[in-house]
Amino acid sequence: MRWRGNRSSENVEDRRGDQPPSMGVAGGGALRLLPMLIKFLGVKGTLVLAVVVGGYGLMTGNLGTILSVLTGQPMPQQSAPESVQQTAQEQELAEFISVILADTEDTWGQIFTASGRQYKEPRLVLFRNAVKSACGTAQSAVGPFYCPADQQIYIDLGFYTELSQRFKAPGDFAQAYVLAHEVGHHIQTLLGISAKVHEAKRGVDKARANQLSVRQELQADCLAGVWANKAHHERKMLEPGDLEEGLRAASAIGDDTLQKQSRGYVTPDSFTHGSSAQRVKWFKRGFEKGNMAACDTFQQPI
Repeated sequence: MRWRGNRSSENVEDRRGDQPPSMGVAGGGALRLLPMLIKFLGVKGTLVLAVVVGGYGLMTGNLGTILSVLTGQPMPQQSAPESVQQTAQEQELAEFISVILADTEDTWGQIFTASGRQYKEPRLVLFRNAVKSACGTAQSAVGPFYCPADQQIYIDLGFYTELSQRFKAPGDFAQAYVLAHEVGHHIQTLLGISAKVHEAKRGVDKARANQLSVRQELQADCLAGVWANKAHHERKMLEPGDLEEGLRAASAIGDDTLQKQSRGYVTPDSFTHGSSAQRVKWFKRGFEKGNMAACDTFQQPI
């Protein structure tokens, strides 16, 4: 891809130097103490004590210390993030991802403006091993993901090594496709599509819920294709072979391909992202048509 010299996004947060978040939950020291207080003070006395202690803690700023003593749990220590240690290859990849994010911002900003809407740019969080988001704590094994609750994209750059080596889908455009797909989920959130899908899943069986997930994922693939169309035709960013890299990546992470690799057989009812053929089809459709209207996977056969 021709990306060098293009602007970088200002919406990138690098948490790779942070300590990995704990996956555990603190114990219930206060709950163990509660029966003893009620025994000696009664329910009313315990409530009065809670109000007094809580008020004192808030006024003095020592509420955390008080709770720590009552629960027997140490106060969480705020450790300053370490400086990011990275190889030259990782640094270049971080720069590349920032440039691609900026290009998606330009593309979708123009598309939204043309339709009378305002595009709210997502943030991209780079992390290592594990990360906390508004959707919960996730480990790198889940792969790149988008959290609609905080409208942020989360990527461990180590995934791209896996994409190249395990999934046999190397290349910078394959990496760009993955980010563009997550941006597609952001588009769905802004347009209210994600909320409608979430609501539609209520009260339906797992097979039907999975079908809705597949249609949502395929639409994100199609929206990634729309971005690629603009990057190619308007900014000449794609080079020979780039489109094939993207198609290879879309094929490599299809549900059927992943299930065959992991367990040797395929269960279509359990698909949540779509088959390799479906992912390739909808990414190509977005690339060929270049507009969102072509990406209605909920009303068209997939």
